Amino acid sequence: MLPRCHYDPAGAIALIATEPPGGAMTDAVPRPVAAAVAMPCSGTHDPLPDYLQRYYWWAYLRPASLRVFDHRWVVSAILWGQYRRLCDAALAQIASGADVLQLAAVYGDLLPRLARKIGPSGRLEIVDIAPIQAANSNAKLADMPWANARVADAAAPTGFSHDTVLVFFLLHELPDDRKAHVVDAALAGTGPGGRAVFIDYARPSRWHPLRPVMAAVFALLEPFAMTLWRREIASFASNPAEFDWSRRAFFGGLYQETIAARRRDPPTNGIDRQFTAESGGRR
Repeated sequence: MLPRCHYDPAGAIALIATEPPGGAMTDAVPRPVAAAVAMPCSGTHDPLPDYLQRYYWWAYLRPASLRVFDHRWVVSAILWGQYRRLCDAALAQIASGADVLQLAAVYGDLLPRLARKIGPSGRLEIVDIAPIQAANSNAKLADMPWANARVADAAAPTGFSHDTVLVFFLLHELPDDRKAHVVDAALAGTGPGGRAVFIDYARPSRWHPLRPVMAAVFALLEPFAMTLWRREIASFASNPAEFDWSRRAFFGGLYQETIAARRRDPPTNGIDRQFTAESGGRR
């Protein structure tokens, strides 16, 4: 179990108080986060990436963001009512007692559900580059000591092997070069016989009524998301041949679950990517 220490709200404010376009931030840290939230000890934190401060300050870096977005019904509305189904798909890949790494904190109730599924005989580690998000995650998990969040870059390999690495709606928010780094970090953290689970947006069917709506949303708010309409997640991996790849589509193809299962034996015939029938063979 990772050591814990008290969260320093002043330090977090210093790290997250980047002035967004059009004005400075004025929110105070909310009491549930500021009140001595247990957080893993670490020395210095990596600076927040430019894309995060430029495009997503309103969603993740302000205390007001937690008050607005960190509710199951809000996340469900953003995901067109599919949040519970997608969480259930992720949880179905997690075994009781497993060692699980979650790359990036998430809003809603996925983290507590994940920790309860793993149970005290297992371990859940969450890494997020934003101190306010790591602190918020630890507040949710305060009564589950086997679950812990710390400040770290999801694109940096942890150096440890895990049974499962979960990446839940992170890739669409990343520039393509960081997508590749995060996919490689997730695969590097997957132990022999383990799996990396990616749940995110995908290219919807041509007839999907929300296709033009989501294209407009991405153009306005999600400048890096359209790549997942054009490329399979496996294409971001440096060494995809070390894994067996499968893909399942949800909600008319708008969402995907891509699983990379690490092979116990090295491949013998080059790159071999496997996709489920539901993927439609898209590349």
